[in-house]
Amino acid sequence: MDQPFPAPVDEAPVDAPPTAPDPVSATMHRAKAHARASHVTVGQVRHGHGGAVEIDCSCGMVLTNGPDWSLDEHIRLHRAEARYVALSRVAPAGMPRLVPVGTDRLPR
Repeated sequence: MDQPFPAPVDEAPVDAPPTAPDPVSATMHRAKAHARASHVTVGQVRHGHGGAVEIDCSCGMVLTNGPDWSLDEHIRLHRAEARYVALSRVAPAGMPRLVPVGTDRLPR
C-alpha cells in the first residue's frame, strides 16, 4: 500500500538553522535560583512603635519599612539586590554591564 507521507528522515535538512544556544546559562540559572532560595521571608511580621513593621529574611537580615518606603518595597529591593549580586559574581567576562565591573562592591 502506498504511504500518503514520505518516510521520516533522521537527519536535519541541509538548510535547517543551527540550534540556538540556551537563553540562560546553567551557571547563571543556578546562581539566580540560589539567590531566590537564600532570601525568603521567615516568621511573622512584627509591628513596633510608631508604625514600624519588620520581618526576618532567611539570610539573617531584618527587613523593615521606613519613613519613605514600605516593608513590601524593602523585601522587593532586597531580593533584587540578592539576584544582582549572585548573577554579577558568575557573569561571563566581557559581558556588557550597566554597573561596570570593579565599581560594584559585592558583599561576600
